[in-house]
Amino acid sequence: MRVPRAIRGLGGLRMRLIVAFTLVAVAGTLTTGALTFREARNGVLQQSQDTVLTQFRDHVNTLAPAFTLPPNQATLDGFAADAARAGRSQGWRVLATYGDLRATSVKGDSFTELTPRLRQAATDRPVTVFQRVTNGNRSVLVMGVPITYAPLAEGEPRRASGLVVFLAVSQRNEQAYVDALVTAVQRAVVPALGLAVVLALLAARGVLRPVRELRRAAGSMAEGRFDTRLTVHGSDELADLSQTFNETASALDRSVAELRRMEARARAFAADVSHELRTPLAAMAAVTDVLDEDARGLDPDTATAVRLISQETGKLARLVDDLMEVSRFDAGAAELRPDEIDLAESLRRTLASRGWTGTVETELPPPGELRVLADPRRLDVVVANLVANALRHGAPPVRVRLYAAPERAGGPPARAVVEVSDHGPGIPEEVLPHVFERFYKSDSARTRTEGSGLGLAIAMENVRLHGGTLTAANRPGGGAVFTMDIPLGPLDTATGAPVEEDLV
Repeated sequence: MRVPRAIRGLGGLRMRLIVAFTLVAVAGTLTTGALTFREARNGVLQQSQDTVLTQFRDHVNTLAPAFTLPPNQATLDGFAADAARAGRSQGWRVLATYGDLRATSVKGDSFTELTPRLRQAATDRPVTVFQRVTNGNRSVLVMGVPITYAPLAEGEPRRASGLVVFLAVSQRNEQAYVDALVTAVQRAVVPALGLAVVLALLAARGVLRPVRELRRAAGSMAEGRFDTRLTVHGSDELADLSQTFNETASALDRSVAELRRMEARARAFAADVSHELRTPLAAMAAVTDVLDEDARGLDPDTATAVRLISQETGKLARLVDDLMEVSRFDAGAAELRPDEIDLAESLRRTLASRGWTGTVETELPPPGELRVLADPRRLDVVVANLVANALRHGAPPVRVRLYAAPERAGGPPARAVVEVSDHGPGIPEEVLPHVFERFYKSDSARTRTEGSGLGLAIAMENVRLHGGTLTAANRPGGGAVFTMDIPLGPLDTATGAPVEEDLV
């Protein structure tokens, strides 16, 4: 079953290329947008973080020299308030710890953003640490600055004072910047994605155009137009493919032209040889007829030789006639001379003229019931060949059956069908596809063959001239059956095709 082109296109090269190009364009656009967003987001947050960290650390370092240790609660509360004062506009919240003492810049502030990990890191290491914490739907930057003493000796590390100051600052503004950045990226990605898809489609079209041209050119060559050539554009792989196609087409065109010339010469040779042989064969046939009449008076060996020469001369004469007929088919010179005939009566005359009336069983309609427009001479050749083939290679009884077959169930008769069957061994399955080929013989199936191997081929060509078909098959009960059907309507005498009539 042939798949419609629309369905085949869903999984064809065009669709695969479009999908592939589109996926690549979409992936590239989205990846570029995501990377751009990440870098911009990190840049905004990093800049804000570095600014706050530097500002807070410098401010704490300014307050630390005036701070006395160990502090009491009041002193620690004052230090926390002073540390938060520098960032009041930014909403700084400060937590100062010293041992078990704890002071916040905002009274009652639980400082929930401070994680145990960050607290431990600020206590254990004499360096500034920070962490970005998400609290609900807001982001908070938390950093810890341990206050240290100068080393007692050169080369020693700074000493921890035990005072650690923590800062929590909201990143609401930065989050607004990030949200605005997301919106900007989305607005930029959508048109970029559309542009990428359009470019992908254009790229796929550019790749597919040479492929479509190649397909059309191949289809044109398949229809017999071997002068088809492609226009080569550029110097890429597709251009190389087009150039290779043109070279292949040129070579094929030359080969086909040469084969046609050789075939024409072979046909002309066969026709000329057959024509030249007819005259000497006619003379030889006349001589062998005379020798046949005198064979009774000759000695047995001479009589046998004379009869053998007569038989072979007859075979050679029939072979020449068959070759002449085949050459006319090949040259397109075979024409129909149709006449309206009673097909059943025509079959009876064919059997009677060859003395097969008592040998062949018939199943024919009454005279005048089935009339066709056909060439009686060519139908006689077809039926005679099929019956002779059944008698020679099959086994009795040989039967000829004629009936009218409707074109559609319940419709009017449209074709006349002739079946010639026998009860012999049948035709081997491997031979069936070749029975109508010229000069084809199968020794295993045709052990007694005496023909030239052209009879069935000529029969097939005659049936085709009538716009009909000729098939070979095996009967379920044994034996071969040849079925010929021809149209009942008028024929085009040039092509043999049925003629459509406009009934008013």
